[in-house]
Amino acid sequence: MANSRRVARVSALIKREVSQMLLSEIKDDRVGAGMVSITDVDVSGDLQHAKIFVSIYGTEEAKIETMEGLKSSVSYVRKELGHRMRLRRTPSIVFLEDRSLERGDKMLNLLNQISHNRQNNDQLSVSNEQ
Repeated sequence: MANSRRVARVSALIKREVSQMLLSEIKDDRVGAGMVSITDVDVSGDLQHAKIFVSIYGTEEAKIETMEGLKSSVSYVRKELGHRMRLRRTPSIVFLEDRSLERGDKMLNLLNQISHNRQNNDQLSVSNEQ
């Protein structure tokens, strides 16, 4: 079992290498349908499994198409990671869509809307008192 520092280093290395692959090496046109950003990489304690969380910007169709392209490129990404990283075993890879940025954006919009409604209500109550 690897220590937590090693797991964090391997995670950061996988994130960097896969980001580089997404920029220039993965030739699947479906991956280019939406703008892809790696938000996090979760590596298991035994360094055998890696979950790569990606955020995809674009329409819902582009997101679905991009995820299909990423899932079909798993074997290529794993093979390339095996060549680039010095590990006894290359971890198995799974791409997962991370929608936390979208949820955060929706929450900010709702909070701004609530704040705006409160200001309007306060202005109405002040004008009614006068």
